[in-house]
Amino acid sequence: MATILRDLSYRYQWLYDGISRVAALTVGGEATFRQLAIADLNITAETVALDLCCGSGQATAFLAARSQHVTGLDASPLSIARAQNNVPDAAYIEGFAQDLPFADASFDLVHTSAALHEMDRSTLQKIIWEVYRVLKPGGVFTLVDFHTPTNPLFWPGLALFMWLFETETAWALLKADLPGLLSAVGFQSCDRRLFAGGSLQVIHAYR
Repeated sequence: MATILRDLSYRYQWLYDGISRVAALTVGGEATFRQLAIADLNITAETVALDLCCGSGQATAFLAARSQHVTGLDASPLSIARAQNNVPDAAYIEGFAQDLPFADASFDLVHTSAALHEMDRSTLQKIIWEVYRVLKPGGVFTLVDFHTPTNPLFWPGLALFMWLFETETAWALLKADLPGLLSAVGFQSCDRRLFAGGSLQVIHAYR
């Protein structure tokens, strides 16, 4: 059942958007959710930003509203096409997060939203190394993704969502020490904040 609903949610934009909007109610709505990882960052018109695993551009739009140098990357041609239509002010490249087609020290900021839980442990570690490589010294990697709820009232909703739409990699992320993985690569000041009863984590990690 999870596979069927998961495939349908990616195939039909209206279904994916509807699921996203319902899930985002836990933090005050989709606009708030899409900006959770970037709201407190100093992003100017000159900030060179990468939206990693950009999907259809839901978060890319908020980056592009603040910077004139935003690139979205996704492995899905369909997602790239949708993002180009939704957010034409950004540039887009089809590619894999674990093998980024960019030179060293290319970006001031790398952002990813609800994507790392899709990766197995080996791929996740490769992505972290690649993000570290393409960030400029002093650049920031900012992300939002699942976290084990600290408030038990949020467990039923998160568990239902994951049973219906996610795979074992999402469950594995709940056990992962993301700040530890980031620090092991060389990231500094890995600041983590929790939202939605602890079921979401936002991390800012500096190169």
